[in-house]
Amino acid sequence: MAGRRFLVTGALPYSNNRLHVGHIAGAYLPADIYVRYLRSNGDDVRFICGSDDNGVAIAIQAMKEGTTPAAICAKYNALQKEAFAGLGIRFDVYGGTHHPDYVDIHNRMSQDFFKAINDNGHFVKKKSEQLYDAQADQFLPDRYVKGTCYHKLDDGTTCGNPEAYGDQCEQCGNTIDALQLVNPVSTITNTTPERRETTHWYLKLGKFQGMLADWFSITSLDWRPTVTNFCLGSIKKGLPERAMTRDLTWGVPVPLDDPDAAGKVLFVWFDAPIGYVSFTAALAEQNGGDWQEYKQWWQDPDCKIVHFIGEDNIVFHALIWPAMLLGTQYTADEIEKFGAAYKPREEAGYYQLPHNVVANSFLNIKFPGKEEEKISKSRGTAVWIDEYLHSFDPDPLRYYLTVIAPENQRAAWSFDDFVERNNNELIATLGNFINRWQKIVTEHFDRKVPDNAKAEDLERELLETIRAVPDAVAEDIEATRFKSALGRIMDAFRACNRYIDEREPWKTRKTDVERTAATVHTCIQAVRTLGVVMEPFLPFAAEKIRVSLGVDASAWTWPQATDALPIGHALGDAPDVLFRKLDMKEFAE
Repeated sequence: MAGRRFLVTGALPYSNNRLHVGHIAGAYLPADIYVRYLRSNGDDVRFICGSDDNGVAIAIQAMKEGTTPAAICAKYNALQKEAFAGLGIRFDVYGGTHHPDYVDIHNRMSQDFFKAINDNGHFVKKKSEQLYDAQADQFLPDRYVKGTCYHKLDDGTTCGNPEAYGDQCEQCGNTIDALQLVNPVSTITNTTPERRETTHWYLKLGKFQGMLADWFSITSLDWRPTVTNFCLGSIKKGLPERAMTRDLTWGVPVPLDDPDAAGKVLFVWFDAPIGYVSFTAALAEQNGGDWQEYKQWWQDPDCKIVHFIGEDNIVFHALIWPAMLLGTQYTADEIEKFGAAYKPREEAGYYQLPHNVVANSFLNIKFPGKEEEKISKSRGTAVWIDEYLHSFDPDPLRYYLTVIAPENQRAAWSFDDFVERNNNELIATLGNFINRWQKIVTEHFDRKVPDNAKAEDLERELLETIRAVPDAVAEDIEATRFKSALGRIMDAFRACNRYIDEREPWKTRKTDVERTAATVHTCIQAVRTLGVVMEPFLPFAAEKIRVSLGVDASAWTWPQATDALPIGHALGDAPDVLFRKLDMKEFAE
């Protein structure tokens, strides 16, 4: 499988706040695990992300903080980059759609997208009513308005979320027509808005329904059911026309020579996914190449494009974004001609549709003594990454967010559970096994791999079990089953602990040096393999293990994971403590 090419993206976070555990669990940690595995496997990967700097969310935050949208973007883009780096999440580029280093190329490419789709006949210009705040003297697109969600759920009941925004309900995941919100309220003045007429350009999503459904039937066989079920259900209900322009001043200007386009910008969810492309182009320039080298990743059928997102972004990444990509490839007449048949363009010069859209569900939070609740930035009910990293190590957080990952249904962060799993799993299982033979190999074998001449069936059986782990973990990661993959690794460490319990080298070192040598040899070989496969999940601990084993970084790869360290190989110093014990009092403080 090695030698493949992947373009992996993490959903662009709004640059209007800090990152919390829900963000990391939703998109960025699984994406980083996936990319680390691919690179270890020898695949060629570009990992793309950056902040979403345009649109209403940024303008609202600027008003709240009494500053400019540009200052808000710069502030939070820097904080987000620092938080990602602290967690070991390593992007090839972390741009920003309005960041000074990226805004020019992003605006140009976004406008080119819009013009291509418009020239192909996929927009319709029309007048419509929109909510208007008379007191603020402005229209209320998207998150400038809140109200109660009107959507019907699968069981026939109404969603009824009273905090639904004018673009999307974060509770049921459906897109919102702000005019249908029950009891709408302006988020600027907290007044009831009125209806006024305005002009916008609407993407005719319904025209792409047949081709999208056919594409899903071909592509999404191994996608997560939450994504395919949502999208196929939306297609079955019918995809509405969606306005792709907004009455705002902060964003990408609409690139049309039309008086009605004056003072309007592109809808933030139109230009946001284009950020993946523009950041790729900017990365090519930063690496000393031509910005058009982005085409090697976005327009090559041999390159697999994989998006990692949260459940609230499914509609944009798995429906609207593919429709936009198709809209740049085919005219309206061609789409009409193809009908319900997906016709991929495999020749050079055309954007490829995603290979996979990987979505995690929401992560809730449970404070001690309280009921589970939704993570809320406005209410402050969150575990903020920058605050966490001030006091705690990154690997325990990476571990916990993976073992409770909301891969197919919503999950909850629990402080008690986090502390318990750190102490009883990371320390008592993984860290404990690493430590149990360090003193012996130091005092009795001069920190060299000892002979295994006295190996028996028990040693051979354990190493056979361990040698099967990389392929099993790889299969899970390839299928984006990260929770299962990490579970296999922890099961392997449990098997190692059972083995050393039976061999008791702390006793045999006094009575049978050869038996002890075989035991320690087996432990070293097991850790050599497990250290490699745990690296995507626990990179900081894995690096300590690599150094302690005296293995060069060039030999610390997936294909080499089962390569045995030769007898006499010199180990490095015993590793520092991999994980420290936690106490709930630390969180209370």
